[in-house]
Amino acid sequence: MSRIGKAPIEIPAGVTVTVGKDNLVTVKGPKGELSQAVNPDFEIKVEDGHIHLLRPTDDREHRAQHGLYRALVHNMVVGVSTGYRKEMELVGVGYRATATGQVLELSLGYSHAIFIKLPPEVKVEAKSERNKNPLIILESDDKQLLGQVCAKIRSLRKPEPYKGKGIKFVGEVIRRKSGKTAGAK
Repeated sequence: MSRIGKAPIEIPAGVTVTVGKDNLVTVKGPKGELSQAVNPDFEIKVEDGHIHLLRPTDDREHRAQHGLYRALVHNMVVGVSTGYRKEMELVGVGYRATATGQVLELSLGYSHAIFIKLPPEVKVEAKSERNKNPLIILESDDKQLLGQVCAKIRSLRKPEPYKGKGIKFVGEVIRRKSGKTAGAK
């Protein structure tokens, strides 16, 4: 039984939801417009400022997809109304980030700088303050795309457990290991 799938999605003010043919859900709001195809077996009702997803049967496949599609539609509604924001921190001596337009330049201790061209849906900002780690702030209305971009940036220099150097999310706790000298006696 999908508890997530049964929960109605509240539509905030300023957001319009339309269901087209082949169950293509389109959500428009102040931050942008997103659309997602939903399995045609599911019934989508938009009424009284709420969206309800109804599954046709209790088959294993329909039960599995019920919560998935509800979460995807909910993420679109939240994205076009308030948007999503991720902050990443560069931990390491000499690590720098600069953003010019949709291009992010990273200096991560390699022999060369890394340039990443970001999709137009993602807004990027890089902050560098004295005696603080550089920050990369990413904002978008599409949660999936934002997560994918963050994963790509993080994969360039993952945080390592010995010194904690690398690219991590702000607030993320890195499990630290003791070095060789700490255990030997």
